[in-house]
Amino acid sequence: MTTLSSSLAKTKTAGKTLAHLPEKTVNAVLKDLAAALVKNEKTILTANAKDLQRMKETDPRFDRLALSPARLADIAKDLKTVMTLPSPLGKILEQRTVPNGLQLTKVSVPLGVVGIIYEARPNVTVDSFSLCFKSGNACVLKGGSDAADSNKAIVAVIQSVLKKRKIDPAAILLLPADRSAVTEMLNATGMIDVVIPRGSQTLIEFVRNHSKVPVIETGAGIVHTYIDASADAKKAAAIVFNAKTRRCSVCNALDTLIIHTSRLKDLAMIIAPLTRKKVEIFADGPSFAALKGRYDAALLKKAGPSDFGTEFLSLKMSVKTVKSLDEALAHIDRYGSRHSEAIIAKDTKTIERFLSEVDAAAVYANASTAFTDGAQFGMGSEIGVSTQKLHARGPMGLPELTSYKWIVRGNGQVRA
Repeated sequence: MTTLSSSLAKTKTAGKTLAHLPEKTVNAVLKDLAAALVKNEKTILTANAKDLQRMKETDPRFDRLALSPARLADIAKDLKTVMTLPSPLGKILEQRTVPNGLQLTKVSVPLGVVGIIYEARPNVTVDSFSLCFKSGNACVLKGGSDAADSNKAIVAVIQSVLKKRKIDPAAILLLPADRSAVTEMLNATGMIDVVIPRGSQTLIEFVRNHSKVPVIETGAGIVHTYIDASADAKKAAAIVFNAKTRRCSVCNALDTLIIHTSRLKDLAMIIAPLTRKKVEIFADGPSFAALKGRYDAALLKKAGPSDFGTEFLSLKMSVKTVKSLDEALAHIDRYGSRHSEAIIAKDTKTIERFLSEVDAAAVYANASTAFTDGAQFGMGSEIGVSTQKLHARGPMGLPELTSYKWIVRGNGQVRA
């Protein structure tokens, strides 16, 4: 047995005890961890600084990687929110007695051991542990090499809290940062029950194509916002600015603005606030003509084929002009990643048709796609945003980290 296989076996063993911990103990661990993160702020930020030194500030992942006292405080706040949420375990999902007298009860149970593969996002380390721990799951984490020092520091704090509460610290396992660990993780059938990749489309496709362990796809977001003929231009300006610039490196950030041709006269006004953040615009023919001389020339470029269906993760955005809702829907269907899509409109029928017909995990009317987030959805935090349809879809919180089993009570019944 390799060293890694031995570690996975220990995590699997530790995981078997988590579902039976008293909820009071689980919540105490999360409360202790929130305090410990703040207490160990200097150690964590020093480790994070080492990671940041290895990455250029112009790298789109830099913002995701960066920690600060404020961000650590927010992480601790999310931990406390998870602590206050009800346990998802032992919930009776269905109950009935069949004609032969057997009493059937469908009860929620942990998935078991959850593997998470992610890139330069050390906050995911805490989110993953808190949600897995609260839902009775052990977790195996494979962070990117870019965040290696940050992840080690955070996991050390988590394991110290577990030890103080006399809980096996193997309940969380951080794999080596090198890529060879990914291969072993994806082949760890019997040790890991599900793998959840969080990150780029390239990462997700690699995991999907190579994993022998079941996969839940999350993360990649090619996000559109459609400005309808009936849209309120002032609302559109505020929504577009927020969706694009709040945090351009996250998966719910706006990538392509779709605008009805009748509103091209308002386009310059709608995207004018983006100049404050120096957002580069890649505009198709009609929108380029509408913006020429009305948007910063240094930031305005003609769109090429590769500018649509691209997750920019930076201060870049493409613009597509359409003549109808049908054309907008077709564009989203062709280029979207089934993550988050939005419409800005006043016409009720148009809104309802968009909400009904767009195939995505989260579909918005007159609101920013920045809200596709576990904390914003009242989940405390999230393990990821699932873009598939089996098991879970959208932000994955505590309930999505459970499965179920059937409990059957009888009185001597045998089957003929």
